[in-house]
Amino acid sequence: MALKIYTKTGDAGNTSLIGGTKVPKSHIRIETYGTVDELNSYIGLCNDHLQDAASRQMLKEIQDRLFTIGSSLACDPEKEPLMKIPDLKDADITLLETEIDRMNEALPPMRFFILPGGHPAVSSLHIARCVCRRAERLCVHMHQEGLFVDALVIKYLNRLSDYLFVLSRYTGHLLGVEEIPWKPRV
Repeated sequence: MALKIYTKTGDAGNTSLIGGTKVPKSHIRIETYGTVDELNSYIGLCNDHLQDAASRQMLKEIQDRLFTIGSSLACDPEKEPLMKIPDLKDADITLLETEIDRMNEALPPMRFFILPGGHPAVSSLHIARCVCRRAERLCVHMHQEGLFVDALVIKYLNRLSDYLFVLSRYTGHLLGVEEIPWKPRV
């Protein structure tokens, strides 16, 4: 017999964190890990648009880290020490920085603000970058409200948004797509 996807336990507007603690579906913790899930989905879409094997592999690694972040955010922090939830590592941030530096070596210096666009792969990466920034802001909000968020999660999301920006430029470069300069109306 197949496992049913619906449980009907959330029909009244509540859900359970990992560990069993019930919270409203509108809780900032739920909004935050839902946004991380949205980001993970957009990164999957980005991966479907990319041709560069190294970039595709890196996005798969990032999706794994986002599941790690999501599970951390979905867990009741008071019960997490009793569970085996995967953790981020400083090396995960170092990997993003190394990849940013590697891609930047192939790119011309930025001399203007650029507009998202020019190719579906480039545009999709910019959308993912925006969702990543929202996830980061939500984590910061949680922290400011006194809710536990591992500081490494905030740092990772900050660096990931930088990575996604550089990857959008790098992808355009590989595809031969010109960057679209922002020309402010004066």
